[in-house]
Amino acid sequence: MSQIQSDPSTHNNLRPAFMTPQKLLPVEKYSLGCPILDCCMGGGIPCNSITEIVAESGSGKTQLCLQLSLRAQLPPFLGGLSASSLYLYTEFPFPTRRLHQLSSALQCQYPQIFVRNYDPCDSIFLQSVNTADQLLDIMPQVESFLENSKTRLPVRVIVIDSMAALFRAEFENTASDLIRRSSLFFKISGKLKEFAKRFNLVVLVTNQVMDVVDSGEGVNEVRIGNLSGMYSSGRRVCPALGLSWANCVNSRLFLSKDEYESGLVGGGESGFLSRETRRRLHVVFAPHLPDLSCEFVIRREGVVGVNR
Repeated sequence: MSQIQSDPSTHNNLRPAFMTPQKLLPVEKYSLGCPILDCCMGGGIPCNSITEIVAESGSGKTQLCLQLSLRAQLPPFLGGLSASSLYLYTEFPFPTRRLHQLSSALQCQYPQIFVRNYDPCDSIFLQSVNTADQLLDIMPQVESFLENSKTRLPVRVIVIDSMAALFRAEFENTASDLIRRSSLFFKISGKLKEFAKRFNLVVLVTNQVMDVVDSGEGVNEVRIGNLSGMYSSGRRVCPALGLSWANCVNSRLFLSKDEYESGLVGGGESGFLSRETRRRLHVVFAPHLPDLSCEFVIRREGVVGVNR
């Protein structure tokens, strides 16, 4: 790991072919490291785009970001970008141990790529961010880093984990704070989209969820993209940061998790019910994807899709 310093027929037949949603995003994508996950994502994570991963704590969003940051270093014929990653983390401590665990697994999987004495963690550049204003302030520094990077591999992935943490306590529910918050959303996302387009980057951001408390026909009851509702751990939830932020991202993914009883372990009075966690990846909205979802598990070697 490294530290940096302080994108005469029917009406449908009259629609031009170049306007189809599938062509609104560039075709270059990179693999999540699993054919099942890639199939759900239409081939992988798209470049020149902001992809958001929404989930409650413990669902796997950081694990997926770490995995993608490492796999970016693989060559294109193995689903990578031959690129380094810039990882901006807002929640502490950074999961260094898990990153090294995933790195070791990747080295074992591709020994022909990661030659002896080369650590994939060396191509992930870390920067802590504490506030939304600080994130906006370091954008010129990030731009300079992207333009003048002397890294072994060019930087083509930016991760912000998580965006919601930057806005959690700094803003109150007043008109002036809501206006300032929305302004920061658009300024930050505007710079990220500019970088994504100029440098053909993948931009990944994570977001948290809130419990839905309205019982009526409120804003939280409106259909959310491809989903009629978002449920995790038996609760109905919605993405944090609201509608203004939702308009700042190109694609939104939702990771859900639910515990269930998998069977009785042991017998007699000493037996107990075993519980397991089931996780799913859902496409909430994306201009290039239909309504898709798949189940996944988190293993020592990373996030892997499963067929049930």
